[in-house]
Amino acid sequence: MPIITDFKAIATGLFVTWKHIFRRSVTVEYPEVKRTPAPRYRARIVLTRDPEGGERCVACYLCSAACPVDCISMEATEDGNGRRYARWFRINFSRCIFCGLCAEACPTLAIQMTPDYEICERDIMELVYEKEDLLIDGCGKDPAYNFYRHAGIGVTQPRGAGEREEEPVDARGLMP
Repeated sequence: MPIITDFKAIATGLFVTWKHIFRRSVTVEYPEVKRTPAPRYRARIVLTRDPEGGERCVACYLCSAACPVDCISMEATEDGNGRRYARWFRINFSRCIFCGLCAEACPTLAIQMTPDYEICERDIMELVYEKEDLLIDGCGKDPAYNFYRHAGIGVTQPRGAGEREEEPVDARGLMP
């Protein structure tokens, strides 16, 4: 009986081989033929600008805190109007796992993920992208969103003067 079982196993293996030998190959010749990723594919990270052309990043460090592999680093500073921005912003793509947690944590929609998956370099240090490498000219996925207009921070106007913003409450006047 073991001979029959062995013969059956060999016949099953040959059947599977013959079944697949005449099928069309599913291998894609990558450099010549590039696959189109799914619409929500997460790959390369970019920094977007607000509708006025300024940087959206306010250097809140939420993306850096949300990153599970700690590949994002930055330094915060302020301009003359009191608006925060990142003096330098750095992402190490050799460590990035493209999970998208940084983009989800970003309150200003500055960090967005694109479907650009061709990020390979011969030198590992070339995978460390600076702010200049990450900034794009467009507004990204939500072109009308401006963090400072929606947050009500008085950068361009006093508090309470923004659209759909109420006057600030005097907390001391509420005390007994």
